[in-house]
Amino acid sequence: MSDFRKSRITRPIHAWARTALPQMSQTEAEALTAGEIWWEAELFSGNPDYDKLHAVAAPKLTEAEQAFLDGPCEELCAMIDDWTINQRDADLPVEVWDFLRDRKFFGMIIEEKYGGLGFSAYAHSEVVRYIATRSVAAAVTVMVPNSLGPGELLHMFGTEAQKDHWLPRLADGRELPAFGLTSAEAGSDASAMRDEGIVEMGLWQGEEVLGIRLNWAKRYITLSPTCTVLGLAFKLRDPDGHLGEEPDIGITCALVPADLPGVETGRRHIPSSTMFLNGPTTGKDVFIPLDHIIGGQDYAGRGWMMLMSALAAGRGISLPSMGCAAIAFSAHTTGAYARIREQFNLPIGKFGGIQARLAQLAGDAYMMDGARRLTCAGLDEGRALSVISAIMKAHATFRMREAVNDAMDVHSGKAVIDGPSNYLLPLYRAVPIGITVEGANIVTRSLIIFGQGAIRAHPHMLDEMQALQIEDEDKSLDAFDKAFWAHVGHTLRTAGRSIARAWSGGRLASAPPKAGAAAPIYRRLSRWAASYALVADLCFLTLGGELKRREMISARMGDVLSEMYLLSGALKRWQDEGRQKADLPVLEYAAARSFATMRQAIDEVLANLPARWAGWLGRILTLPGGNARGPDDRLTARVANLLLEPSATRDRITGRLNGGCDRNGVGVLNAAFAAVIDTAPLMKRLREAGQTPDGALKAGIISEADRARISDMEDKVTRTIAVDEFSPEDLAAYFPGLQPTKSDRMAAQ
Repeated sequence: MSDFRKSRITRPIHAWARTALPQMSQTEAEALTAGEIWWEAELFSGNPDYDKLHAVAAPKLTEAEQAFLDGPCEELCAMIDDWTINQRDADLPVEVWDFLRDRKFFGMIIEEKYGGLGFSAYAHSEVVRYIATRSVAAAVTVMVPNSLGPGELLHMFGTEAQKDHWLPRLADGRELPAFGLTSAEAGSDASAMRDEGIVEMGLWQGEEVLGIRLNWAKRYITLSPTCTVLGLAFKLRDPDGHLGEEPDIGITCALVPADLPGVETGRRHIPSSTMFLNGPTTGKDVFIPLDHIIGGQDYAGRGWMMLMSALAAGRGISLPSMGCAAIAFSAHTTGAYARIREQFNLPIGKFGGIQARLAQLAGDAYMMDGARRLTCAGLDEGRALSVISAIMKAHATFRMREAVNDAMDVHSGKAVIDGPSNYLLPLYRAVPIGITVEGANIVTRSLIIFGQGAIRAHPHMLDEMQALQIEDEDKSLDAFDKAFWAHVGHTLRTAGRSIARAWSGGRLASAPPKAGAAAPIYRRLSRWAASYALVADLCFLTLGGELKRREMISARMGDVLSEMYLLSGALKRWQDEGRQKADLPVLEYAAARSFATMRQAIDEVLANLPARWAGWLGRILTLPGGNARGPDDRLTARVANLLLEPSATRDRITGRLNGGCDRNGVGVLNAAFAAVIDTAPLMKRLREAGQTPDGALKAGIISEADRARISDMEDKVTRTIAVDEFSPEDLAAYFPGLQPTKSDRMAAQ
């Protein structure tokens, strides 16, 4: 039977597949095999095993990591004046740079044996998240040496000699790294880079050695203006055959001391008015020996694989931490402001339009931080989570943009007027940075999440593709036959699950034994996982290699996979935190929004499949027009109210944030929020009596002490809702070229 099946059924399908599916380039193959699969594979299977999710250890800080957060991080934030950094000095103060070096902020990921802090991924994330609630410029300065760059690449691929030399210097700040990847010609398409290295003989420290003559022009390189060592990605060529017969060796990563002749750094870009150090770097005829290749000569030409592997870790920490910080900060400040700011004698947080924004802020803060913690837990298990890191980077920064926009809308004019007390504009200006760097979100959403996830996370797709790549016809057919029929069985099982779960509204799906009140959410997630897996197979069947070019379909499928992962993080968080009953509304709200997004995305995919029979069949089997409409108004109001009053739930939603100070407005806001809550019973008494504070004092309804508390509260609220204003002399200090106003000219006359 198997021989008949292979010859009569599999062989023609094998022949068709070889022509339908595009050949993988070496770059694509390296990107696909970089990193590993984890929970996303369970979701892609259509039947996630939640016991595996619950078995992941909740991330925790060690005593040393907690002490670092309580000590040096607090001290750093107290040293920072973000307005002065961004508007006058265009840099961190010298004493802050010294502090960062002395306390080894640049060596968080470097092992202790090399003099680093040896922090976990979770501690690294917590540090970046906390600093980002005080200053984006400071957070970026800290995150970059600990993310994609020389430190991470040396840790993963460096020779022992390279590690012994460079890592101690990077850990204590004697060397400050930058990494040069992007150039004018090569942004998302690194293969288009023109930066080149030629293998040849040259002088190094007075001796003639075999090395590389480099020429490059990079841009957007963070820390380039001040770095002492540059990690560089370039195309290596060996026209004279010094290393072998292949003249075009490929993308290579090397370490280039910034003080070598021909290296130019120091010029600066201004990234969205956020004054961390960023700029171009060029090199002309710069010579380095071969042992400056990261990993040594054996890693010549393997730079793309190295970058993808390093990015699988770093991309899951740095920008997701900054994005989660911005979302939580927006939730905290907007909830507090909506409580103290009144219009029509009512806190604006009680208006429905404001509550819709507050609920979204609370839901995103809760869910994204749950996903951040889950991702860190996976990374701390030693996993390189390439697809999950892409999901986290894209959606943490997407939702950062939504959160900051919502916060700006609620604060209204308060958030528009710039000045030292405007705590939202620095985050607003930073949004495009997060969206763009470490993989532009448009590319990540349209190509990477589903494109890479479909192949890596699908139970059989990669096996089929690898079988098709085998040159020997018989071996290729044997391997393909095994993978293809396993795929057919998977599809049939998935179709059965999908129709049963979809038509029962998820009631026939499974939930883990300890799900508690969240059991309906687990069941609905399993319902959509089965539908997703089936629709993915319909896409593969009807589009084949064309799917690679159907970016809008790929983006929607990536959205569903992302939502399932983010919601898994929220469910895991609820479980890890003891299934807090008071937190259930925010979990239910986040789940309702996720399910609505999944439903719409799958509906749009089926509507746009060119094979209409597949679209109609998919609708019957998945019911994408089901009842996932998003959270109702009552749930929205309940969740919004969680941000308007202090509580343990509110503290869990927002997490640990820097309290700010008077000069940046956050400290003033926090004081006003506390005062409004403290005097709320007094103000209720006045409203019920129909009295003003002074009238109530005369009538004996309140005491002198009560009146003083009300006055103090009113003063703090007034200070909070006030906006910055500047005299011409004040502005001249920040803008020396400022022309005098009309009144100034008249006074001068």
